[in-house]
Amino acid sequence: MRRKYLPLILVLLVMFFGTSNVGAHCEVPCGIYDDEMRVRMIAEHITTIEKAMTQITQLQSQKPTNDNQLTRWVMNKEYHANEVQQIVAQYFMTQRIKLDAVKYSDKVTLLHKILVYAMKCKQTTDLTHITTLRSLLKEFQGIYFGGSHK
Repeated sequence: MRRKYLPLILVLLVMFFGTSNVGAHCEVPCGIYDDEMRVRMIAEHITTIEKAMTQITQLQSQKPTNDNQLTRWVMNKEYHANEVQQIVAQYFMTQRIKLDAVKYSDKVTLLHKILVYAMKCKQTTDLTHITTLRSLLKEFQGIYFGGSHK
C-alpha cells in the first residue's frame, strides 16, 4: 500500500522543493505599485555601477593586479546594470506604461535609452555613461511624475 502513494509523494516533493522564487513584481493587476521606490532603486543601482567602474579602474592600474577583486567588481557592475534593465523592462515598460498613456512614445523612448546606457555600462568603465543614465532617469521622472516631482 505504501508503494501506491510513492509517485504522489514524489510529485509533491518536486512541486514543493523544485519551485523557484520570482524576484520581479508580479504581472497580476494587483494595484500594489511604488513607482517612486523603483526610481530610487534605479538611482541606487546607477551609483553602485559608478562605484564598481571606479574600483575596476583603480584595480587595473595596480601592479600586480588583484584579479580576484577585479573580477568581483566586474560581476557587481554587471549585476547592477542587469537590475536597472530588469526594473525598466519588467516593471515600467511591461506593467506601468499603458499603451494609451499620455506622452507614451516619450516615456518609452526614455526607458529604451536607459536600457541601452545600462548595457553600455556593462561594456565599459566610461563614467560618461553614468552621467547620461542619471540625466535620462531625471528626465523620465519629470515626464512620468509630472513637473511637481523632485
